[in-house]
Amino acid sequence: MFRLYHVPLSPFCRKVRLSLAEKKIEVELVEERYWDKSAEFLRRNPAGKLPVLKVGDEILSESTAICEYLEEEYPDKALLPDNPKDRFEARRLVSWFDDKFHNEVTSKLLYERVNKKIMGQGFPDSKNIKEGSKNIKYHIDYMAWLLEHRRWLAGEVMTLADFAAAAHFSTLDYLSDIDWSRSNAVKDWYAKIKSRPAFRNLLVDQVSGFPPPLHYNDLDF
Repeated sequence: MFRLYHVPLSPFCRKVRLSLAEKKIEVELVEERYWDKSAEFLRRNPAGKLPVLKVGDEILSESTAICEYLEEEYPDKALLPDNPKDRFEARRLVSWFDDKFHNEVTSKLLYERVNKKIMGQGFPDSKNIKEGSKNIKYHIDYMAWLLEHRRWLAGEVMTLADFAAAAHFSTLDYLSDIDWSRSNAVKDWYAKIKSRPAFRNLLVDQVSGFPPPLHYNDLDF
């Protein structure tokens, strides 16, 4: 039995959800108010971070480590290529989105607009929002450059890199924070990945007080 402790708009939780769904692993989703730092939750993960995946009696934490575990235990529907160079590129881009993109964009848009309110941490910082809105343009342009030379972000097959990027993009698209007119290549890439069965559960997520835009779950956006 798999149980994933998560929050709906966390890109790190979404990356794990996409990996589980792509591998057709059934999982029970449990929303966790990690910011409350309950004793029960901290027993599961003393770091106080999500996602946390419970597999039988085992507790797994850190999204990339969880995804790598799933790759090794459930190699069907592989999300990392066999070739070492291609695996390196996929891992490099996972790190790019979960580190650089997260720090420069997601944390300045999603966290300011949504997380602060949910956690009771005050009002959004307009300076951070402006900076995040500026930074995302550079990242979209970089992705467009990658997609000019490749079918998917890391190469000719879909990988965990695409799921990492899509996890971040989907949370920002929920807030209408992406200018899809900036790059047809990036929009087409997202449309491809958005139409996958693994993506369906993400498109029905709802966060109280933050309704998604009409185009959010539209595959022909």
